Parts: sequence; C-alpha cells; structure tokens
Amino acid sequence: MKFAVVQFPGSNCDQDCLGALQRIEGANPEYVWHKETSLAGYDAIVLPGGFSYGDYLRCGAIARFSPIMQAVVKEAAAGKLVIGICNGFQILCEAGLLPGALVRNRTLRFICRMATTRVEVAQSPFTLGTPEGTLLRLPVAHGEGCFFANEETLRELNENRQVLLRYVDPAGRAVPEANWNGSVENIAGICNRERNVFGLMPHPDRACEERLGSGDGVRIFESMVQAVTDQRARAA
Repeated sequence: MKFAVVQFPGSNCDQDCLGALQRIEGANPEYVWHKETSLAGYDAIVLPGGFSYGDYLRCGAIARFSPIMQAVVKEAAAGKLVIGICNGFQILCEAGLLPGALVRNRTLRFICRMATTRVEVAQSPFTLGTPEGTLLRLPVAHGEGCFFANEETLRELNENRQVLLRYVDPAGRAVPEANWNGSVENIAGICNRERNVFGLMPHPDRACEERLGSGDGVRIFESMVQAVTDQRARAA
C-alpha cells in the first residue's frame, strides 16, 4: 500500500517519516510535493513535522493554502487515513480537519525531549493492537505545541473519545509535571469524529528504533497499515 509523505517548503521531518515507513512491512512511502493537486493513488497521507513556510504568520497557516491541501481535505472526507505530526498537526488544525489550535508553549521556550504518552483509545486506525493505558515514549520538539480548545470543544472531544494520546509521567499519571508544553488536559494527540484523521505533537517517526531511545512509534504506523488492510478486506 502506498503512503504519501507530503513535502512543504520548510518540512524537515519528511525524511524521518519516509525512513520510518520504509521499515514497516506492507508500507510503500513516497514523497509528494506540496504543489501536486491529487492524492488519488495513495492509501494513506502523512503531513510531517518541520517549519512549513518558515512558520511565518502562524504555524501551519500558510501551508493550509498549498495546492495539495485541497486533495488532503478531499481524501480525508472520503475516509482515507491522514496523520499530521507536529507541524502536520498544526496544519490539520489550520485546515479545519481537526478542532482546536496549537499555540506557544506555556514556558515560551522550544522544547526538545523525550515524552511519555498514554494511549486513551485502542480502537482507532492509529492504535490498533495497543491497549488503552499503554505508555509510548515519543520525542517532542516544538515551540508551539500547546493544544488549546474551548470548553465545548473539549467536552465533545472527550465524549466522542477523540483524544488518542495524553502526556503522562512514567507511572502513567496525567500530572502537570508531565505536560511539558502546557496543553489543556495533557492532550498530546486527537482524531476527528470519523477517526481517520489524527494529529499529534510527539514524533513517532523519531521513535522507530531502540537505538534512538524508543521504538514505540512503530506501533502507530503498523496500526495504519493494519487499518488499511482491514478496510480492503471489508471492501472485497
């Protein structure tokens, strides 16, 4: 199955995403330049981290208007899997594919460190085979990673079980000390109501080998491959 790794001017984690997916059996990743207008030949879409358009105006705000995003919106509406990592998460929010916004870290400083996250929902295309409560060690590297949403949006996210990951301490507790960027309710990643669009600030693409400090990110990409395989089987 084919994965589209979208490249925007300023993307710097596209190679990480490509390399991570190349290690996953069944995944066939390819770069797609942001000026392309179709993603019809792909089974899943990856918006990588980086500084699209130099983060001018607002993170993800300009990338949202790239030609490729019309195709991303179209394919997401059709049920295709879309994952946005770090800057990709910011782009998804700017494009209206995910609710809420990513704002400056509460410390007003860039954060680069290993974070512990807790899986909140096991039955999603991005967490198949990973039980609720599983801890994933994933690195974070961002200056505007503080997730914010109003009370109504937060209530909907929780009621619909759209929060897939939260920042926790090594014991699995969602305490303030584990919430490095100050995100509301320790939220690290959310999905849309249909569960086919996922945005997260931590980098699974940088946690695909134990020698990098963690191999936990593999589980997210493997889940996507399994989800697409299951979808094909149901359609057959």
